[in-house]
Amino acid sequence: MPHGGPLVLRADETAAACGGRLVAGRPDARVTGFAIDSRRVRPGDVFLALRGARFDGHRFVPEALRNGAGGVVISDLSAAGRDAAAAGAPFVIAVQDTTGALQRLGRFVRRRSGARVVAITGSVGKTTTKENVATLLAGSYRVFRNAGNLNNHIGLPLSLLELRHGPEIAVVELGMNHAGEIRTLVDIAEPDVRVWTNVAEVHAEFFDSIEAIADAKAEIMEGATAAAQLVANAGDPRVMARAATFPGTVTTFGVERDADISARRVRSLGLAGMSATIESAGASVDVRTPLLGYGQVANLAAAIAVALRFDVPLELIPERAARCVPQPGRGQVVRLGRLTVVDDTYNASPVALRAALDAVGGERDCLRRVAVLGEMLELGVRSPALHEACGRAAVEAGFGVVVTVGGPPAAALAAGARAAGLPESAVATFETSAAAAGHVADIAREGDVILVKGSRGIGMDRVVERLKAER
Repeated sequence: MPHGGPLVLRADETAAACGGRLVAGRPDARVTGFAIDSRRVRPGDVFLALRGARFDGHRFVPEALRNGAGGVVISDLSAAGRDAAAAGAPFVIAVQDTTGALQRLGRFVRRRSGARVVAITGSVGKTTTKENVATLLAGSYRVFRNAGNLNNHIGLPLSLLELRHGPEIAVVELGMNHAGEIRTLVDIAEPDVRVWTNVAEVHAEFFDSIEAIADAKAEIMEGATAAAQLVANAGDPRVMARAATFPGTVTTFGVERDADISARRVRSLGLAGMSATIESAGASVDVRTPLLGYGQVANLAAAIAVALRFDVPLELIPERAARCVPQPGRGQVVRLGRLTVVDDTYNASPVALRAALDAVGGERDCLRRVAVLGEMLELGVRSPALHEACGRAAVEAGFGVVVTVGGPPAAALAAGARAAGLPESAVATFETSAAAAGHVADIAREGDVILVKGSRGIGMDRVVERLKAER
């Protein structure tokens, strides 16, 4: 497909691409879009009736057709097939497994689109790195990036289907919490450039050791040929040990260390962001970014490595790096008069939490630092010790008040803060984020900086929304 032109599929092409057969309708019927939610079907979309542990999309075939679906992909030729025929579906495609059909479709469109694909994985910083890469490339290319957390076995192929609109480069993140999942995603995305940010104790509940986590992340390298490219973190020994086996070209990035792309003279600007000198191939430029913390400098360095691989001139990097801003819920600074909230509520892990504590702890223009910390999920047997250590880290970073949310791990956070010297009156624990939100709203003072962070399942965004509502 020439870049810039839309990719329009026919019903028979779609059936072949997803490994199914056209059982009803015209082979030359046009496919204009795809949907897996019957409520979001637009006229002409193909509705894929996915099945999961708690849902069955076949029940919603009639609704999808009422909303204008141009065709359906089903694995049940009994009730769903009769419903589709009775509703006058323009075409019906039968497959063995609708999720597998979606994945094959995503890979088919990825190949037909002609777009080059950058795939990013790592324990921490995937989404920010993805956004940084897209921002740095956008001035030179038509760029697509997968939205939000569409980074799993369903979200990724759905994202790749959007490549039919003609971008030159697709930047996607690959998520996992079990071994084998990255392998599946790499097989779907077939990336030209692979980015591995780091390894940390994330999803430790599902792995025996951090080395096992590293092995699962190393699946990003599978299927690579001599033409493939890997961007790897020179500061992570587990990444580099495994990158040594990569058959293609390896470009390294690092912070205050030797690497192909190195960030030197890194300086915190408090809540205004970070500054650094980027060095590459004997040249250097100074950059400033609104992103908070040293970890974000590593994410930016990774993105710069990708941009340089795509021939973006180094001298253009400073202006584009200034546009790399925090995404909602990922270290976004919210000014509420003389009260400042750092909204880092999208997710949390011990490494990410420590980085956020250090970043906000570097802010000097405040009267008091308040840490509102939700439980970190999926940490397995080491959860109490990791939470307790993070509670201590909050005090060491200069936080004078610690509020924790959740079950026993939240109590361990609070215990760590007390053990590090905070008085009982400066530490509070709540079972729910709604209860914590009321307390934080009551104690918030003008001049405070309040960091709010926790795993997505704890709902720490309620605390931010309460503070916004009362200001």
